[in-house]
Amino acid sequence: MGKLTGGPYYHLVGRTGNNVGRVVKGKNVFSMRPAKSNRPPSELQLNQRLKFAAVTKWLGSGISDFVALGFQDFDSEMTGFNAAVQYNLDHAVTGSAPNYVIDYPNAKLSRGKLSLPATPEVASAAGQALEFTWGATVGSLNAKPTDLAVCIAYCDMLDLFVMSVGAVTRVALEYELDLPADFAGESVHCWLAFLSSNKKLASVSTYLGAVTVT
Repeated sequence: MGKLTGGPYYHLVGRTGNNVGRVVKGKNVFSMRPAKSNRPPSELQLNQRLKFAAVTKWLGSGISDFVALGFQDFDSEMTGFNAAVQYNLDHAVTGSAPNYVIDYPNAKLSRGKLSLPATPEVASAAGQALEFTWGATVGSLNAKPTDLAVCIAYCDMLDLFVMSVGAVTRVALEYELDLPADFAGESVHCWLAFLSSNKKLASVSTYLGAVTVT
């Protein structure tokens, strides 16, 4: 049942007849209920559904809150998470039906206006850990010492993310991310990103490559 909170179609939330309303980023979004089709889906539609499922499953596996922050300003008409899904659907899916997979080097976990640091790198450290390092950001108006470092590792074999948000700030220039014991010997894909101290702004995430955990 839909709910009208201020006159015809003003703040329509839910469904009223064929009208569907929702609030996205404080804005009233109004659309018609899609008509059901008796036609079987085309091969193109089926493939798109498989790609969509792969992206939403991956982004929803423990990092959805950060992804929503990382893409919050990417598209004013979409939620941050939906914008992240759309971007990665367009740029970071590879393979052929039905075996679509994520193209990790092209995947983005955040996409904002904060400056990236110089020479970001990652290396394996003793005791199932990763050492993230980055250079100082000099002369940029879109970087502050208080920006929060976001260090992310994903193990494809285990289908698990490990992430640290704000354990250190931009000026630390390094952070050691501890991983679970069962990551030992596995290859992990790594990203570095930054959030402003109030988490209203994000940088573009940087893919740092794959590292074998020791």
